[in-house]
Amino acid sequence: MIKLTWALVAEHVDEWTGDDAAQGAAVLEARVGASVEASGMKPEAVQHWRTDFLTPVVTSLRTEGAAALARGESWSRAAGPFMACASPLS
Repeated sequence: MIKLTWALVAEHVDEWTGDDAAQGAAVLEARVGASVEASGMKPEAVQHWRTDFLTPVVTSLRTEGAAALARGESWSRAAGPFMACASPLS
């Protein structure tokens, strides 16, 4: 089991607990993506946000994060106003 927590600076904090990093990455992408879509930003700004902030963090969780969690280590990554961290639960 892992615990994944994320924050959008001055906007939103959320967490998820589940079985693996791949599932966590999907939840992270869906929930943060929904928040960004509902933010009222122009479509170009939403796309910029997804490309420059969300995608790098989700990709890192799927790769470096999954490897670190498999070793029993924590992982974190930030991009612009977005940060996520994950830790194995004992």
